[in-house]
Amino acid sequence: MLPIIPAWLGFIVFILSTTILFRKQKQPPPPPGPPAVPVVGHLHILGELPHRTLETLSKKHGPIMSLRLGQVPTIVISSPEVAELFLKKHDTVFASRPLLEASKYFSYGYKGMIFAEYGPYWRNMRKVCTLQLLSASKVESFAPLRKLELGKAVKTVAKAAEDGKVVNLSEVVHSVMEDVVYKMVLGCNKDDKFDLKGLIHEMLILAGKFNVTDFVPWLGPLDLQGLRRNFKKLSKQVDEVLEKIIKDHEHASSNAHNNNEKHGNKDFVDILLSQMHQPIDPYDEQNHVIDRTNIKAIVLDMIAAAFDTSATVILWALSELLRNPRVMKKLQEELRNVVGMNKLVEEVDLPKLSYLDMVIKEALRLHPAGTFITRKSMKDIVIHNYYIKKSSEILVNLWAIGRDPKVWSNNALEFYPERFLNKNVDLRGYDFELIPFGSGRRGCPGIQLGLVTVKLVVSQFVHCFDWELPWGMSPNELDMSEKYGITVPRVKDLLAVPAFRLLRILAQDEPSK
Repeated sequence: MLPIIPAWLGFIVFILSTTILFRKQKQPPPPPGPPAVPVVGHLHILGELPHRTLETLSKKHGPIMSLRLGQVPTIVISSPEVAELFLKKHDTVFASRPLLEASKYFSYGYKGMIFAEYGPYWRNMRKVCTLQLLSASKVESFAPLRKLELGKAVKTVAKAAEDGKVVNLSEVVHSVMEDVVYKMVLGCNKDDKFDLKGLIHEMLILAGKFNVTDFVPWLGPLDLQGLRRNFKKLSKQVDEVLEKIIKDHEHASSNAHNNNEKHGNKDFVDILLSQMHQPIDPYDEQNHVIDRTNIKAIVLDMIAAAFDTSATVILWALSELLRNPRVMKKLQEELRNVVGMNKLVEEVDLPKLSYLDMVIKEALRLHPAGTFITRKSMKDIVIHNYYIKKSSEILVNLWAIGRDPKVWSNNALEFYPERFLNKNVDLRGYDFELIPFGSGRRGCPGIQLGLVTVKLVVSQFVHCFDWELPWGMSPNELDMSEKYGITVPRVKDLLAVPAFRLLRILAQDEPSK
């Protein structure tokens, strides 16, 4: 005999069922995408160069595409129009970043600026970094340092030119960047007492590796790839070096104070130490203060970001100039007319070099330092008539947008700086067809420093030297292979033969230390 269901209970069941069905019918679908397989989702299709794989898939499934990377719902964006919706119109929803295991260990539990979750702590950390290292006035104050270090590199290359030697431009550029960053942030030379460079290089390689735990968390305790063991070991080594650096700064500051002396020009570490244990923001209800761990996390962020990104862009720009002699000659002609053949390029010359500006934009279009802008959805939202689930990972494919013929015409794969001649594209995140520094709240605060450094290094090497590829290699034989990681650099070092082209080698005026 069937049980008798009270009328009131049946009515409630009917209402609930109707409501659920109505909601399901009303909820928009997720963006289209390829079919997923159990457990791994779409992880198996990414390959060694995910930006290229996802560009190909977007041609089939559209500029807003849905994937499942392991257990992580992922939205891939491949057009400037859709990128603007996510990064501008709905910026507050997508202002956080995915929490990766590597970031946890290499940013002291997400206490740096780059990977911190969106909120008061992140806002305050960004404010400290911007005001104390990345503001226009701070960037300008380090101009003599950039001049000195780049002048040393020019002399080194000039000596190689006299001897007819092949120059490893990859080594030269990385060396310049390391010297400048060490002195800006740490106030010391790269070879003083420790090898932080080697540790950070290893850290960037490790952080760029595919980590299955980030996408299938329940596999985390097994540490199948051994990455967690490596994260812990390397983070401990880095911490020991940073602790030594901080103690050296404290010791120098203490001695200067005891002797009533001024503690020289303050570097970034000195500035952070002077604010130790003070509230980051007096109006912050959570009363965040700068402690030793915060300082280490921020310093590591600043060094790692500055080391790799600028060097990557510089080397891609020089590679394209070597592959395109017409562009190289045109840029040299501009430098001859604006700067003259009796002096090195100065930072005050940079705003007058319009073709250089186009060359750098073109390099950033074809070779963004990082191929994706990554975000995380902080709530459910409907965009473009598609349902985006809370905690979805967002990947804006800068590499795909930069090579889209719908945006850049049929010569999108050609290195052609003149495309910007009548196209006023702002790199600061307002024109979404070219956003190499990101956009919105999480846009890169180091854009001013990055652009000045990249433009100065590229223009100096092009102005001072004529370059040829070694061993009779033709421009179209230059290997332009890339490798994927946090940044996307060249696979092979860039080698070239210089010939000095200035009328004379000028003695470099070295600022007093």
